[in-house]
Amino acid sequence: MTFFDPSTEDLDVPTIRKHAVRLAKAGLVGLVCMGSNGEAVHLTRAERKTVINETRSALVEAGFSNVPVIAGASEQSIRGTIELCKESYEAGAEYALIVPPSYYRYATGNDQTLYEFFTSVADGSPIPLILYNYPGAVAGIDMDSDLIIRISQHPNIVGTKFTCANTGKLTRVASALHAITPPSPLAPAQRKFPSTKTEANHPYVAFGGIADFSLQTLASGGSAILAGGANVIPKLCVQIFNLWSAGRFTEAMEAQELLSRADWVLTKAAIPGTKSAIQSYYGYGGFPRRPLARLSAEQAEAVAEKIKDAMEVEKSLPDIA
Repeated sequence: MTFFDPSTEDLDVPTIRKHAVRLAKAGLVGLVCMGSNGEAVHLTRAERKTVINETRSALVEAGFSNVPVIAGASEQSIRGTIELCKESYEAGAEYALIVPPSYYRYATGNDQTLYEFFTSVADGSPIPLILYNYPGAVAGIDMDSDLIIRISQHPNIVGTKFTCANTGKLTRVASALHAITPPSPLAPAQRKFPSTKTEANHPYVAFGGIADFSLQTLASGGSAILAGGANVIPKLCVQIFNLWSAGRFTEAMEAQELLSRADWVLTKAAIPGTKSAIQSYYGYGGFPRRPLARLSAEQAEAVAEKIKDAMEVEKSLPDIA
C-alpha cells in the first residue's frame, strides 16, 4: 500500500519503507507497488517512481534484497505502458503488473486487440510482465483461459494474477503453462500434460488475486497469491502455504476459513478499511488520498473488531527474520 501524510496527502516515505520491511519480515516473498491497493491511479509518474525506489531501497537495507518488487505499470496506450515499464525498471522493479486497456472498452476489449497490446508491451518492456485479470477495474474485460494461454506464449510474459477469482480458469492456465507450484504431499509430483509454452526464460506463475482463495489457488495448481489482505494479515497467508506444503490439509482449511472471513471484511471496507485496520493493529496506516473517503471512528472500530479472531492468530505467528 501507499501511505500519505494525513494533513497534506504528501507521500509518507518513512511509513512506506517501514511497511515494506514489516511484510518481508512476516515471510512474504515478493511485494507489489502501484497496484490497486497502492492507489497508483492517485499518484503522479514521479511519485510512482519514488514509491518503487523507496520500497526497493528499504528491502535491500533490511537484508531482503532477494524479495522482488512487482510494479503496476499500466497505461491506456502501448507506448505509455512501455514507458511506465521502463520507469519502473529504473526505479528498481523486477516485474510489471499490467491490466488490459479499458477506457475505449468496446474498441479494445476484443481478443485480438488485447493480444496485440500485451505482446507489444512485452516486446518493449525491459522487465517481464504479469497479466492482471481484474474485470472490476477494467470495465468488465475478463480474459478467458484460451486468451491468457495464447498471450502467455510470449517469452517476456511470465504470469497472471487472477483477481477474477475463477479457479477453473486458473487451473487451466496453470496446467497448460506448467505454472510453478509449491511442493506438497497433497499435490501431484508433476503435471499430467506437457507445457504449451515452448520458449520460456522464467517459470510461469499463476497468482490467486484475493486472499480468500489462497488454499483454493494451491489446490488448483497455482503458485501463490497477490492479495491486498496480506497487507494486514501476512503471516496467516504464509501459514496456509506452509500447512499446504507440509500436507496438513485440515489445518490449512481451518486457517483459510479464518482468513476468508477476515478478508471479506477488508474487501467490503476497501482501501479505507484496509488502512484503518493497519492503523488499529500496527499504529500506522492513515488514510487514502481523496476522493476516497475516510472511515469514521465507529467504522474503523467495527472493522478492527470483525477481524479480531484472525489478528489474534496473526499475532501468535513468528516473523521469519
